[in-house]
Amino acid sequence: MPGIETSIHGIAAVCDPLGALYLPDAGLLIVSDLHLEKGAAFARRGMMLPPYDTLATLTVLAAVISRYDPKLVVSLGDNFHDRIGSAHLPENFRALIVGMARGREWLWINGNHDPDGVVDLPGSCADEMHYAGLTFRHEPKNGLQSGEIAGHLHPSATVRRRERSIRRPCFATDGARLLMPAFGVMSGGLDLGHQAMKGLFDTSSLVAHLLGRDRIYSVRYGNLRG
Repeated sequence: MPGIETSIHGIAAVCDPLGALYLPDAGLLIVSDLHLEKGAAFARRGMMLPPYDTLATLTVLAAVISRYDPKLVVSLGDNFHDRIGSAHLPENFRALIVGMARGREWLWINGNHDPDGVVDLPGSCADEMHYAGLTFRHEPKNGLQSGEIAGHLHPSATVRRRERSIRRPCFATDGARLLMPAFGVMSGGLDLGHQAMKGLFDTSSLVAHLLGRDRIYSVRYGNLRG
């Protein structure tokens, strides 16, 4: 596997360069912030964007599901870019999700963009999930939290390489909690030095696992470019 092994609150996990987290002992695959139908949501507001984001995101999701063949997929909120995205999902995309969910469980965590859950898709919806001392939710709680895996903030980090600065989405973890990168192909990122990240991690233990083309690059927080 091309991912890198880590541990969150004592639970073994694999950070995959496609942006998913896999817990091998549970057969559990986690993704976050798919923001499906973002282009359609903007179009409904009169802002035209290329309409290819949903297919591109689902193609990557299908690849990572094929790689790990999980028993359960958990999507950590902002699954759709707005409240009505799942209801208006074209049938060909709905069929892709049905195919990916066949033979496995699926949980959609509610996010701030889609707090009402999803419509006519496999699986169930919830605000949180708890497993083996871990809590899965969309928005991270303030302060240090042990055992939390969350999304929402779209963490990214910047490193200098060969006199160039490279900014990439990342998994951010201090071993106690982990923030997921955004999985959606049209989602931006928030730097780990941003005010919204303050107080969420023990920075002496914080590591950014940056997404590369085909591997993960792990950099300690103190070695990141400010």
